[in-house]
Amino acid sequence: QGNVGGEVEILNNLEWFERMTFLDFLRNVGKYARVGAMMSKDSVKSRMVAGEDDKGSGMSFTEFSYQLLQGYDFMHLYRSKDCRIQIGGSDQWGNITAGTDLIRRLCSQDDPAGPKEEEGEAEDLSLAYGITFPLLVGSDGKKFGKSEGGAIWLDGNKLSPYHMYQHLLRTPDSDVVKFLKMLTFLDMSEVAAIEASMDPSHPSHAGPNEAQRVLAAEVTKFVHGQEGLDQALKITKGLFESQKKINGPPSLDAFEALALSGNAPSAQVARSEVVGFPTVDLLVKVGLQPSKSAVRRMIKGGAIRVNNRLVKEEAEVVGEEEAVDGRFLLLAAGKKNKMIVELT
Repeated sequence: QGNVGGEVEILNNLEWFERMTFLDFLRNVGKYARVGAMMSKDSVKSRMVAGEDDKGSGMSFTEFSYQLLQGYDFMHLYRSKDCRIQIGGSDQWGNITAGTDLIRRLCSQDDPAGPKEEEGEAEDLSLAYGITFPLLVGSDGKKFGKSEGGAIWLDGNKLSPYHMYQHLLRTPDSDVVKFLKMLTFLDMSEVAAIEASMDPSHPSHAGPNEAQRVLAAEVTKFVHGQEGLDQALKITKGLFESQKKINGPPSLDAFEALALSGNAPSAQVARSEVVGFPTVDLLVKVGLQPSKSAVRRMIKGGAIRVNNRLVKEEAEVVGEEEAVDGRFLLLAAGKKNKMIVELT
């Protein structure tokens, strides 16, 4: 309020908690908190009703008391920075109201605009306010976030354009229309047309997951630009090729896709230690299999391939001509256990 048109200020609550002891907190804050009110918060009730989670406890004391810490943050900023509004996701409503309640109890005498008896029509005499926004949740009720696993980072260094594209591509049919409305800038009429075309009997039906492809492309392009989307599409195409092509060596694009996606680990080995040596030795050297005997068993089971070529005999060696672009080999021990080897 006192900084209209000013700059954003970022504070660390360690500044006011660092020197505060636990007893200080209980004396100055805890005595104003009512356990009944704390238990009535939806965020607490839902955890208590759910009972014990997979970690062995419904709700820890730390989680239960966090609303008081966040409430004190709001009160401190109210007093020191004249901060009147706290904004957060709808799951933060209980923590926000813990702050407004603490401000009402402790600061009403500090503020000349605080509660006072008025005659006539009732007016808003609140000292502080909370604003919440609906969380982005799927049809299963789970939100997008670190606490639910698989955080969707906007920073390309933490989540590549390809992995963002793939995550959105896996959106269930029950969620994709809602996400198109909330996460893209498509006209509602266009979203409605996409929704209608999801019906297999619709004349414009383009096959399964077409709506998901639109969602993934629109969001990835908005966050990472056309270059990021192009990279995601290139990797997706290369991976599809590497998974479907079983005759002939993978293309250079497929190798790049595997490397960038993280779907296959990689290793660098001197050319002189690979060319002309048994395939059995190479798989053990790069760690794709623990022992030569394990490789031999997989060869007998038809599970070892070099650049999609089935290795049929234990004595087979790696040929110079097999390296794609003169330097890449794709080793496979089974369908999912793959490794890229770069010859140096």
